[in-house]
Amino acid sequence: MFTIDAHLDLSMNAMEWNRDLRKTVFEIRETEKDLHDKPDRSKGTVAFPELRKANVGLVVATQIARYVAPGNPLPGWHSPEQAWAQTQAQLAWYKAMEENGEMKMITNINDLEAHISVWMNDNNTQKPIGYILSLEGADSIIAIDYLERAYEYGLRTIGPAHYGPGRYANGTDATGHLNADGKALLKKMEALNIILDATHLCDDAFWDAMNLFNGHVWASHNNCRALVNHNRQFSDEQIKILIERDAVIGGAFDAWMLVPNWKRGVSTPEQMNCNLEKVIDNMDHICQLAGNALHVGIGSDLDGAFGKEQCPYDLETIEDLNKIPSLLIKRGYSHKDIENIMHGNWLRFLRKAWQ
Repeated sequence: MFTIDAHLDLSMNAMEWNRDLRKTVFEIRETEKDLHDKPDRSKGTVAFPELRKANVGLVVATQIARYVAPGNPLPGWHSPEQAWAQTQAQLAWYKAMEENGEMKMITNINDLEAHISVWMNDNNTQKPIGYILSLEGADSIIAIDYLERAYEYGLRTIGPAHYGPGRYANGTDATGHLNADGKALLKKMEALNIILDATHLCDDAFWDAMNLFNGHVWASHNNCRALVNHNRQFSDEQIKILIERDAVIGGAFDAWMLVPNWKRGVSTPEQMNCNLEKVIDNMDHICQLAGNALHVGIGSDLDGAFGKEQCPYDLETIEDLNKIPSLLIKRGYSHKDIENIMHGNWLRFLRKAWQ
């Protein structure tokens, strides 16, 4: 089934993990077998061949570069200018992949409809993978007027926060309301019709954004606090307001977001019984709150600085997104529901946002 994945850190893997995503996952793993600089070496799950085997024809693909102020222990760049430069290197990689025929940037409704038509009707097995450019964490936006040049080069969605404190908004494991720059960022995003990604916003910033931002909002990769009680997840109240805003929430596949009491570097998916059913549990929880299947999709975040060591044990590569429909059938979801979850809800959202 045609599938949309609303969150993949493709350029980060290419530029910082030094992965040539044109190779298969298994070829990439082989090149990393003697590397130990990152916990997920030789355990990656995402590459272009496996995306095509999963019929993932459209992704939301990120730029990501965090600014870290003195004393911030998180990894990142020591100035917004350095962070901006990193995102531009990532953009250059996407453009190189377009020139190579591997990818195609999607920025408007005409691009979208033409691309979907190709993927639905063309039997060519080497079709370019469409991508909508996203910025995960807004720290690299040096000043508000940089948003206009980012929009010009194709940026269409922004998550203002990532982990910890941010220049515009605080994120996971942090607290605090939007500052003046954060409010100005939202205003400019709304004027440019840039989609707000509510993922990673701390609770204070989330509610500020819901009150201040009148544009289109989604959550590219987020799960449910009712199932794993951590501030990274959405509370039922947050999910309900997103449903009211006609948002779509993408199910994330990171194990620590799927099972309680996960210990990084210690727990294993098998030990914690972390399988794809846990992803379905989160999707189903949102569907029960909504009373329908119109507000969930896939936002896997696979290889978002983790690999096989920290994702469902019954997922070898991203090709195994193909298993999701049968799991939904077992839960009683209709064929139309499954189409919506695999791609239809994201398409409906984009058609409304870009009409």
